[in-house]
Amino acid sequence: MWVPGAGIPSRLTLSAFTRAGRFCVLNSGVARWKDVPAENCRGLYDFHTQLKPDVEFGKLSSRLYKSRSETKRYVTSPRVAETVVRMLRGKRKAGQLILECNPGPGVLTRALLESGARVIALESDKNFIPELKSLGNSVNGRLEVIYCDFFKLDPRNHGMVTPPVMTSDMLFQYLGVKAHPWKKGFPLKVVGILPAKTERNTLWKILHDLYSCSSVYKYGRAELNLFISEKECRKLTANPQTPALYQSLSVLGQTACGIKVVCTEPSSLFDTYAIKGELEKQRHRESLEQNLCFVQLTPHRNLFTGTLTPFNYDVFFHMLRQCFMKRNAKLIDHLPSLSPIDAVHILKQIKKKKDVRVVDMYPKDFLRLFETIECSKDDTCKWLYDEFMEDTLS
Repeated sequence: MWVPGAGIPSRLTLSAFTRAGRFCVLNSGVARWKDVPAENCRGLYDFHTQLKPDVEFGKLSSRLYKSRSETKRYVTSPRVAETVVRMLRGKRKAGQLILECNPGPGVLTRALLESGARVIALESDKNFIPELKSLGNSVNGRLEVIYCDFFKLDPRNHGMVTPPVMTSDMLFQYLGVKAHPWKKGFPLKVVGILPAKTERNTLWKILHDLYSCSSVYKYGRAELNLFISEKECRKLTANPQTPALYQSLSVLGQTACGIKVVCTEPSSLFDTYAIKGELEKQRHRESLEQNLCFVQLTPHRNLFTGTLTPFNYDVFFHMLRQCFMKRNAKLIDHLPSLSPIDAVHILKQIKKKKDVRVVDMYPKDFLRLFETIECSKDDTCKWLYDEFMEDTLS
């Protein structure tokens, strides 16, 4: 669990707290708290949700989970299931749990159980739950089935939540999973397939949770093993060698995680089901017909040992978004809109030439740029903010 101030060098502890109060992120701009009404001084993760009182965690909700013609992809190929099991087995410690997201018909679930793993199946479609529970009854307690949607944990809205939407605190307290120090790791391996229609938004949510040490990352460095569309995978792993695909998501993902593309499989090996557990017809699957990449996202152990912390990550996000708005422009042209510090001086500090473009910067270069500005001796105002945001907040 990330405890404020814990694990931060003494020289950074004070600055971490002061920076937390200086900046917030709203939409795409960074704003200072100066002259902002107290009721508006909330960061991205000051939104608390609660479980609806009349819903018991161990029971299915009487209200059907509704979605806008939502469809989900499931592993239905034994060969793909064996590939996943082989990769997870190679890194799995004795007694470690596998948290499987939306197992559906249970092809991968059975393969995991046959390998000796203990599995927690989080299924968001009630129609698959009876068969999964029946499977659990036959394996001596090595499979637990919960009505839950992993990719909708900790929604960013106020009020009550009803399963399958729930909070990570509720889920992990029920499972008896305790928080681990960031450098020690995480007691669970997570495996699943990103939702097809919300794939990009889900990746952004995962990165926000990771950088802020919220949601599942309050409990440690969760390793996610996910099937991602080849299109999004190529963007996530892009760099200056592939400038057309390179973007802020690429930098954030690679800065935070070790990203390993294990294999690529044709989408024909993944059946698509409607929310009622019915196999989708081929004509409804045209938008899903692309290869899927099995990707391991392992958060870096030393992500928060430097200047970057869960208190100022939002400024790092804003810096990248601002830069990639004009991706082919020279970095020196962006710097005056980011910081009042002399742009030429900043370039000298990060050892870059005046003609370097945004798309020429590697993830490590952007991190160095952020650290250089954050560690500047000028404490009065290191970062600028959009005038538009000042008008919005006033």
